[in-house]
Amino acid sequence: MTGNRTNLLSRRAILAAGGAVAIAGVARQARAAGYPERPIKIIVPFAPGGPTDIMARILGTHLGEALSGTIVVENRAGGGGNIGIGIAAHAEPDGYTLLITSSAYVVNPGLYAKIPYDPDKDFAPIAELGTSPNVILVNPKLGINSVADLIARAKANPDELNYASPGLGTTPHLAGELFKIVGNIQMTHVPFSGAGPAIQAILGGTTQVAFAALPPAHPHIASGALKALAVTGAHRWFDLPDVPTMVELGYKDFISDTFQGFLAPAQTPASVVELLSAKSIAILKTPKIADQLRNDGFEVLANGPDGMRRRITDEVPKWRDIITKAGIKPV
Repeated sequence: MTGNRTNLLSRRAILAAGGAVAIAGVARQARAAGYPERPIKIIVPFAPGGPTDIMARILGTHLGEALSGTIVVENRAGGGGNIGIGIAAHAEPDGYTLLITSSAYVVNPGLYAKIPYDPDKDFAPIAELGTSPNVILVNPKLGINSVADLIARAKANPDELNYASPGLGTTPHLAGELFKIVGNIQMTHVPFSGAGPAIQAILGGTTQVAFAALPPAHPHIASGALKALAVTGAHRWFDLPDVPTMVELGYKDFISDTFQGFLAPAQTPASVVELLSAKSIAILKTPKIADQLRNDGFEVLANGPDGMRRRITDEVPKWRDIITKAGIKPV
């Protein structure tokens, strides 16, 4: 009799617990139904002016309109992107704190001994937004007009040249280190907190060379303020027809790009993730916005959560392997 009573109580406890979980799930979905009820914050883990910031502000403006809400972009730079990514990873998973990040998300696990997020577990992918080739830039005052000129100058003056990048471990930084290897040259790396400050450094003459994603550099190339020696994509950029690729110049497999991805903290209601994904993809596929992004230096991808998830799965081990082969020690 006592055993039957105990089993009955256990079953009731299990049913009650299950009911609580179900109620919590219904409550989350109910909240999602009225979403958004207050401003949404998108964290960009880099300084203003870089490709991720540009993408976040363009998408954020149109996404706010599509949701009939307000979206605020908040730059939380530092630690090669780790500070902002970590803040987003540990935010309340209610759909009101989101993350738009770059390739740093998949590079940092191989670059740092400890990072404040798990790339596979701490986020729910929303969308794979776009990608940009990196570009090799020089200040026109140097009188360097080609990759061959740059390599010759560096060999003749091994202590003269330094190069700016958006930060330690970014794909432009890794492209710069690869360039030094294939060119058999020395240049001093000067990391900044994002592409915007890196571009300002070369414009102001703090560095002579820069490796950067194309979007923040594009207007300065167009104006003649900076000279692009090469892009690191698979093809020449459509409106920079005179700028060769590194592959064309004989550097086989020298392809490096910077992607932008959209994520929410893990456990964000699925309905919110689905809504954000559908709206973001529709925005990116709108011809006017796609053209704007292309003119700014982005190749629009507009893939859903599965595309973003595949990129994370593929690129975390890829970049860890490249970092090891380049001899870059985890920091």
